[in-house]
Amino acid sequence: MRFIPHGINEWLFSFLRLVIYFSIALCFIIYMVNMPNTTYSGPFKPLSESELLLKDYLKKHVYMLAEKIGERNIRHYNELNASADYIETTLAGLGYNVSKQEYKIENKTLKNIEAELIGTSKPGEIIIVGAHYDSVTGSPGANDNASGVAAVLEIARLLSKEKFPRTLRMVAFVNEEPPFFQTKEMGSRVYASRSYKRKEQIVAMFSLETIGYYSDEPGSQHYPFPFGSFYPDTGNFIGFVGNISSRKLVHNSLASFRRHTPFPSEGLAAPGWFIGIGWSDHWSFWKEGYPAVMITDTALFRYKQYHTINDTPDKIEYKKMARVVSGITSVLKEIAIDGI
Repeated sequence: MRFIPHGINEWLFSFLRLVIYFSIALCFIIYMVNMPNTTYSGPFKPLSESELLLKDYLKKHVYMLAEKIGERNIRHYNELNASADYIETTLAGLGYNVSKQEYKIENKTLKNIEAELIGTSKPGEIIIVGAHYDSVTGSPGANDNASGVAAVLEIARLLSKEKFPRTLRMVAFVNEEPPFFQTKEMGSRVYASRSYKRKEQIVAMFSLETIGYYSDEPGSQHYPFPFGSFYPDTGNFIGFVGNISSRKLVHNSLASFRRHTPFPSEGLAAPGWFIGIGWSDHWSFWKEGYPAVMITDTALFRYKQYHTINDTPDKIEYKKMARVVSGITSVLKEIAIDGI
């Protein structure tokens, strides 16, 4: 059996085959990275009065979770419960009827926490925005993921007086980090499995995962192969990431963000097995067949303090985070009114 072509015809055939394979691969990559509208580039206007207030509240939540409470996981169970209590109290103070989904591991009670705005005309169509409130072992978890939890709490505040045709749920998940990551004991997996068993019609799920760090330094952004050639090398944007089945949700939510928000943004819809694509609570909803998107600053591909003791509240860019959260809120409002 030989592998080296012999003769001009075999060489031409081999070359043509390589061209075809390369073209197919390139077309598929373009299919994954091609997104609607264009990202924002340019100077920022000063924060509005409401955005300044949002910035202050975001900072307050992050400092409470990551500094005053600190590391929070099943090995730091009291701190995990203190975080849950803070989230419940904050949501209840906004006027929500807070519900909890409890389950046990190692004889310890763990809980997902939910607040809900029931839809007026299409309550069966459910939109979820969520974030995990546990931190990895050895880290206070400011960006990962007090930033996401702070955003969920502030979205709940901003929308607390609103009414939408579709139901909007704000959920704080437990147990996203190892050793529970992508297991049946992951909080969002427990939640999504229950939703499937209840036959809930979740039309969109947004996982807010490390959304607080940005850099204007060239070379500050990195990517897993093969995406480095298709995206900027400056880590100043927010990313919308989904699997192929969630491509429509990625496109529509990113297009909405770009219409409403003068902030750099990028999107990707790729197979879930690509490195980083499924690295948060949205993965749990994919497992049940629901469309789900991660909104992220790309975590370890930009943030050097990821999963370290140095992931502290002073690393967060609160002004930029406020712009991002304001934009996400607009996306949620549009989808809650118009659908996907």
